[in-house]
Amino acid sequence: MKNKGKIFAWTLFDFADRAFSVIIVTVVFSKYFSNYVAGGRNWLWGLAVSTSMIFAAILSPPMGAIADASRNRKRFLLILTLISIICTALMFFVQKGDILLGLILFVLANIGFEAGLVFYDAYLPDITEKKNFGRVSGYGFAMGYVGACLVLLIVMLMLPATNSPEYYFYIRLSFVVAAAFFFIFSLPIFLFLSEPQREIVVKTGLIKKGITESFGTLKDIFLHHKYPSMARFLFAFFLYNDAIITIIAFASIFAANTLKMTDAQIVYFFVIVQSTAFAGSVIFGIISDHIGPKKTITITLVIWLIVVAGAFLVQNIIQFYIVGLVAGISIGSSQSCSRSLMALITPKEREAEFFGFFDGLFGKSSAIFGPLFYGIIADIFNDRFAALALSLFFIAGLIIIQKVKIPHFKSVNI
Repeated sequence: MKNKGKIFAWTLFDFADRAFSVIIVTVVFSKYFSNYVAGGRNWLWGLAVSTSMIFAAILSPPMGAIADASRNRKRFLLILTLISIICTALMFFVQKGDILLGLILFVLANIGFEAGLVFYDAYLPDITEKKNFGRVSGYGFAMGYVGACLVLLIVMLMLPATNSPEYYFYIRLSFVVAAAFFFIFSLPIFLFLSEPQREIVVKTGLIKKGITESFGTLKDIFLHHKYPSMARFLFAFFLYNDAIITIIAFASIFAANTLKMTDAQIVYFFVIVQSTAFAGSVIFGIISDHIGPKKTITITLVIWLIVVAGAFLVQNIIQFYIVGLVAGISIGSSQSCSRSLMALITPKEREAEFFGFFDGLFGKSSAIFGPLFYGIIADIFNDRFAALALSLFFIAGLIIIQKVKIPHFKSVNI
């Protein structure tokens, strides 16, 4: 495999940014803000997540078009990464009652994180050949789960007992740890990856050009049918990614409400799940390069159907761990194979723009509908039925993705 050094530097960004994802979005800041800062008003956390995702979804496509036209992909990634890191570190100053400050910092940090992924993912076609997209994408996600596990362990070791007077100080300090982790391990991508060369570089009217091109591309995909496979894939991705994001967002709530798991048990659960997520990313990345990303995604969606059925039937913590470990296999593999499939069907020199639709418009906006759907079903019935209802998203995505045609590629041995 060529460019091993560049690939390693690229995967280290996945290793780095997972500190923000796991500490801020999933495990620590989310609970700290909802239960302590906002006094149990969970809707404020939902508002923060939805607001940041809406902005990231709207901004990503035109920003991607601007980056492609100006040949400044790395600069955009750097700016967005620094915004996320700085705002994450400043969360240290968010204390009880500082709702507005917490909201503003999180929204800005999450926009930087989510929008930055557009430019990060768009590097994939430039660092390896098409035949290796699956495994390289899988390596990135695998490194991400290693990073998540490491930063979770660091935070677990530094936190004192819950009833300790300095407990919330160390909780806030964990946000600084996440920011430092993100900063240090993101440096290699900026130091060792060069800006991809482009035949035509636009220097004036970038904002107008970016907005115009992104709207034009959207029309080409869905109205003019210039990219029929792209349209089908993005719609399928929207559906099954919606369900995946919802499962991630509600896993701890499901554990607490249905199985009465403690906070310590939930954190330990997330650490354990990283192991199969790592394995799934690597193994299915290799499988993807042999049988193709579409077939591989199909397999992972079938596994997801088993997971939601298992969540409906689970009766104790041991069974929940088994379901979680199976889900871990699918989390990284579904997303990494989706990224490699997207890279295969994306037109050359328009990677950032098209990944803006993939990561941005469709990836981020899918985080708006799934949680609402889950919440309504859970309120009417319970969390078990809500988890099972997500199978509708997976089944629809599974059917639609079968209609996607992708370029032929050869299986390889590396």
